Amino acid sequence: MKYNKNIIGRKKEQDILQASLDSKKAEFIAVYGRRRIGKTFLVKQFFKDNFDFYVSGIYGVDRKTLLDRFMKRIPTFSGKKPKNWFDAFDALKDYLQTLKKQKIVIFIDELPWFDTPKSNFIRALEEFWNTWASDRENLKLIVCGSATTWMTNKLLGDKGGLHNRVTRRIRLKPFTLYETRLYLKSQDIGWDDLEILQCHMAIGGVPFYLSMLSPEMSLAQNIDSLFFSEDEGLRSEYEFLFRSLFKNAKGYTRVIEYLATKMKGMTRKEIVRGLRITDNGKLTEILENLCKCDFLRKYSSFGKNNRELLYQLTDPYTLFYLRFVKGYNGKNGQAWSGMKDQKRSNWYGYAFEQVCFQHINQIRFKLGISGIASDVCSWQYIPKTQDEKGVQIDMLINRADGEINLCEMKYSSDEFEMTAEEMKRLNNRASTFKRVCKFKGTIRLTMITTFGVKKGKYSNKIQSNVVLEDLFKAE
Repeated sequence: MKYNKNIIGRKKEQDILQASLDSKKAEFIAVYGRRRIGKTFLVKQFFKDNFDFYVSGIYGVDRKTLLDRFMKRIPTFSGKKPKNWFDAFDALKDYLQTLKKQKIVIFIDELPWFDTPKSNFIRALEEFWNTWASDRENLKLIVCGSATTWMTNKLLGDKGGLHNRVTRRIRLKPFTLYETRLYLKSQDIGWDDLEILQCHMAIGGVPFYLSMLSPEMSLAQNIDSLFFSEDEGLRSEYEFLFRSLFKNAKGYTRVIEYLATKMKGMTRKEIVRGLRITDNGKLTEILENLCKCDFLRKYSSFGKNNRELLYQLTDPYTLFYLRFVKGYNGKNGQAWSGMKDQKRSNWYGYAFEQVCFQHINQIRFKLGISGIASDVCSWQYIPKTQDEKGVQIDMLINRADGEINLCEMKYSSDEFEMTAEEMKRLNNRASTFKRVCKFKGTIRLTMITTFGVKKGKYSNKIQSNVVLEDLFKAE
């Protein structure tokens, strides 16, 4: 298909929208994802604002006001006020029946915000779809929502009349490095790949955050301006971000902020113990919703006896905010550009690992294993005696062909130099893993670096190399 030139990336999502538009049946499309991710922009740009009915919910507004706004969007609205949402959807139905068009497109944005307490909004939507709209082959209903708990539980997970009624789902995710580069180029920001990586490690691939960058400033100046100046920028985004996504925002931020204190994934038991909370369904909901919104990475440790899931905070913006911005009281506005190089380098090292996990498809492609089923996991060995050393492997790619890529991720502003000490550490990791896990297959030592491994005495001991350029490939 011919893709909309105003939409950066999102080709799979455009394919879904086009397929729904071309289909010869009624379509109910749900678009969801975190705040600022570009849901509304995608739908409005794809359809070029050609909607037969369009309305958007408003955060924190009462039912009466929402009903009024909904009715005023109906061209045939006579001024007669509806008693409830059932009346409102009846009025919408009456209007749509007057249209003699090949395709009828309805767009209800920020759907969760219409569902105020005791409003029966979801049941009215259910009746509208089940008793009338679903029988109209030319009707396409698109709904969007940032409140992920509502979208996944009340719409996609509805146990009543809307169960399995959504015909297509689009979960909009943050931009990849490739898409980030395309977006920045469209904004006349000509940074090189290393600067784009550093940008991604601070604010992630959230289009709205990227739109706040100024082409007239360097990356460091932009970060100072967005996070450390007296202007609001992205400093005030954190609190509203979770309030807009989740009803129990405090419960979510408690989990987020506890995970931010660790440089590795944590089990559910460790989270419960650390926060001194009850291990129940509410925690399950929090963890699952944070994963669905791309704040957390959920994975497991290697081995049949180590299948307990781990959760790790990987969202770049949240990590950066909690590490450097929350509690900042400085007044000079140059906290980032004036920070010591070593402190920034330490951060880059950890943040680069998270970027690698977010681009695992690109890594598989470079390694030539895209067609081989594989799991990405971690592995840790806690020594049983004082004579042994502990081992932590953050990325293992366990392949169905019996081989394993033991990945070491290293951020560097130049080629990474493999020293005798580093080589010894890698070999110790591999040998300890094989011995403890009784693994008989081949282990491929794999380096994932920004600019590759410098040629030297030990560089030829590395079987596979992935560099920053590989992470910038399109999926």
